[in-house]
Amino acid sequence: MTGAIRVVLADDQEMVRAGLRMLVDFQPDLTVVGEAADGLEVVDVVARTMPDVVLMDVRMPRCDGIDAARRVVAAHPDVAVVILTTFDEDALLAEALRAGIRGFLLKTAPPEQLLHAVRTVAAGHGLLDPAVTRRVIAASAHSPAPDARAVSLLGTLTARETEVLRLVAEGLTNAEIAARLYLGEATVKTYLSRMLTKLELRDRVQAVAFAFRSGLVPLHPNAD
Repeated sequence: MTGAIRVVLADDQEMVRAGLRMLVDFQPDLTVVGEAADGLEVVDVVARTMPDVVLMDVRMPRCDGIDAARRVVAAHPDVAVVILTTFDEDALLAEALRAGIRGFLLKTAPPEQLLHAVRTVAAGHGLLDPAVTRRVIAASAHSPAPDARAVSLLGTLTARETEVLRLVAEGLTNAEIAARLYLGEATVKTYLSRMLTKLELRDRVQAVAFAFRSGLVPLHPNAD
């Protein structure tokens, strides 16, 4: 990517947007190109400004963040949407997994983590906090038992592809997975691509959700 990463901020609280703007605009490689106070407004702002990344609050008037994210992604697939959330919004976030978002980020995350998230998704990668994702999938599950189709698809993976999926679900980047498995990063990308194809998944965000649904990673951290 050349030039500054273009960011749109979507939050119904003006003070929150002001704080995010100060943080983002202070970075030489990032710039805020628009703001929105509700879900319908962010759809319009994105259409006008064509940002690289949207930082989107879940709860907003007129149109919530999940629906707004769905509309943005449908109209502009290259725009990366990161949902800003708290730990009391699991049910809403379950919908985000199906809305095409690139990542979840806790509102309590430190500034450096937010900036890392913006740069990560702008580079085309997904970014999920495994703790958040585990709660999201648990909240949306009809049963604690793994999904039968997911288990069947999991069985199509090689041992190495399964290990890559497990590490993706733990939140590791490709570089970190490469270091853990003593592989080249290009090799990890190849395993990741093959794994996504076999599992009929779009990206690593969906892969994390799949890892929980299939039972590869337990929904409850203390589970065996």
